[in-house]
Amino acid sequence: MPRYPLTDWPRPPAAVPNDCLHMVPSGARCVVAGLVLVRQRPGTAKGVIFITLEDETGVCNVIVWRKIYEKFRRAVIAGRMLRVTGQMQREGEVSHIISEHIEDISYMLDDLLQPDIARAGDQP
Repeated sequence: MPRYPLTDWPRPPAAVPNDCLHMVPSGARCVVAGLVLVRQRPGTAKGVIFITLEDETGVCNVIVWRKIYEKFRRAVIAGRMLRVTGQMQREGEVSHIISEHIEDISYMLDDLLQPDIARAGDQP
């Protein structure tokens, strides 16, 4: 069951969970975030990069045009976890985000290694 009613899908700066992307209208701007599973740069794609991001609810596909890649090159190449703002595009059953802004949020992974402060007082 989706977390958001159809009329109340999150807008930036909140990231849309991947299991709710079907609620984002085609052509709407949205934000997605997740771990980078795959980066593909096929030789036949004329500089276009395809990125697959995974969050705790599923995966989404991101398209990075050459001009956007040049602007956010470091994040695209080195980011382990990314936040992408872009436009939802649907063609039949296939949907993807056309990236406009890419942010490396890999530093947030370090927080996963820290003990939960709320539980710290509960431990002997």
